[in-house]
Amino acid sequence: MASPTDVRRLRTPEISATKLLVVMAGIAFWGWLLAQWLNDWVLSRLGIGPGAGEQPVEREPVDATADRIAAAADAYGPFAGVVDWVGSVVAAVAVAVDIAPALAAGAWYTIVLTVASILLGLLIAVPLAVVRVYGGPLRWLALGYIELIRGTPLLVQLFVLYFGLPLAVWLHGVETIGQGPIPDQAFIIAIVGFTINSSAYQAEYIRGALESVDAGQLTAARSIGLSTFEGIRYVVLPQTLRYAIPAWTNELVYLIKYSSLAAFITVPELYFRASRIASRTFEYTAIYASLAVVYIAIVLTAAAIMSRVETRVAIPGLGQAEGRHQGKTETVE
Repeated sequence: MASPTDVRRLRTPEISATKLLVVMAGIAFWGWLLAQWLNDWVLSRLGIGPGAGEQPVEREPVDATADRIAAAADAYGPFAGVVDWVGSVVAAVAVAVDIAPALAAGAWYTIVLTVASILLGLLIAVPLAVVRVYGGPLRWLALGYIELIRGTPLLVQLFVLYFGLPLAVWLHGVETIGQGPIPDQAFIIAIVGFTINSSAYQAEYIRGALESVDAGQLTAARSIGLSTFEGIRYVVLPQTLRYAIPAWTNELVYLIKYSSLAAFITVPELYFRASRIASRTFEYTAIYASLAVVYIAIVLTAAAIMSRVETRVAIPGLGQAEGRHQGKTETVE
């Protein structure tokens, strides 16, 4: 029989060293990002600290360290290659320090574009999926929309919206566009394009989740006096949205990475800024390695948040494995 100490240990698992390092790295990443945004938006306007878009850490000392390591590599004999590689890593860090303000500014566009697109897409996807499953003849309209959007590349959709429709011209004529907190027309069109594209994919995820709910539950809802709409709203959808969280997380991760396509319509997000700097400095390896680190950090953060959301909203006996097993106590024989 397990002692109270054994049961408590099972209920509160220890944090592994790897998980602790990941948490510390996440804190460092978001601390840097928030500090850079605070400097660019607030402190620089108050005349405090470095100016907007400037890095408080100078690149020159890091470059000098990399040069010293490279110069001393030959003295280490068989380990000269390893030492030289360390020097290259330090040199890449120097480049990352130099471009950090530009990456922070681009990360803001990437995050806003992703969050706005997936939330607005969800507002379209839910009724679209409901019509797809319960809409009768209207389901063919929903199916047509979904297959049209999923069957054409996102980049083509962005080009049609930006170059092929008068939307960009109309937005350009609005005086408030691009002033203050209101983004320019390219960014607004990118949000429209990503919203349309994401809504089609999310609708399919939600459709699959809708069809996984036992049809007898809607019949039971009708038997107690609820209309079909009320049964879907209060009985089916609450379960559906829980079932759809893993697929929705996958869509969020895809959107973070696909946001780089917005660079092709001049949105100054992460990839746009990094590629412009690389084309000027020719330091492609260090710059794109730094870009990859920022993307990975944002993706891991999004995945971790959605994992917590999935656990938080899980209902014991319904949905994911974590929800089904909540409330049980393990014992050690």
